[in-house]
Amino acid sequence: MSTARQITVFSHARPGETDDALRHLIARAQHHGITVRLDPDETRKHPSIAAGPGVLPDAEVSDEVSLAITLGGDGTILRALRRYAGTSVPVFGVNFGEVGFLSTIERDEAHDGFERALTGDFETLTLPAIAVQHPNGPHAAINDVAITRRAGERVAELAYFVGGEEVGRVRCDGLVVATPAGSTGYNLANGGPVLAWGVEGFVVSFIAPHSLTARALVVAPDDVLSVHNRSHGAVDVSIDGRPAGGVGPGEMITAGFLREATDLALLPGSSFYRRLRDKFGKLASS
Repeated sequence: MSTARQITVFSHARPGETDDALRHLIARAQHHGITVRLDPDETRKHPSIAAGPGVLPDAEVSDEVSLAITLGGDGTILRALRRYAGTSVPVFGVNFGEVGFLSTIERDEAHDGFERALTGDFETLTLPAIAVQHPNGPHAAINDVAITRRAGERVAELAYFVGGEEVGRVRCDGLVVATPAGSTGYNLANGGPVLAWGVEGFVVSFIAPHSLTARALVVAPDDVLSVHNRSHGAVDVSIDGRPAGGVGPGEMITAGFLREATDLALLPGSSFYRRLRDKFGKLASS
């Protein structure tokens, strides 16, 4: 990648934690002749940062940038990955959150990381997604799709089919359909398998199944999963942790594997397995 001339920044909801890092990023960008674009939401979050050399506040998010840098956790990174899906704009994540599994560097490495980001010293990994057909329209999930019973309602009854064949019917609190990138999130909490980045396919796991036989299932990339709501009431759907409507009794959603969706920036030599050890090893020892 050549040196970027314009970049965009996404930060999380606690701007007091990221103000200093953002100022440093703007200073380094100015040094390299690069403009940092801040959209209206980011401008409101960082009111002390005014227009000037190296910074353009109140700028709409544009596809005409070379890089997106995030200052936050996985939710912030996912927001940027969704926004730049299909554009070839890579997302360089600096972890200001808790786990930050998708992040490229930690916050204490931000100064060096900004320099590497601004000079193009990184590689890109193209992440897949789950293409979802929902009763209210199509969606794409970078991490996962969760289908859950509504609060206060009885357990859900969900039937799931692969390639048109019914695989099972489970009474449960819900199920999660996860990409390899998302398999370390909600799916892992369900006891589902971790899929290494680069694996083609997606995993289905169950939330509190009322069954001794319900097991997680890895679906092949060319197969289509359909989930049918056999409950008496509607169930909720969330995409990458964000509400995405419901599925009524007798309705269904389908999920398929989308091989190339969005680009994640990684430092050269980054290893999925080292990342897995470091991120979750820290949690286990804390």
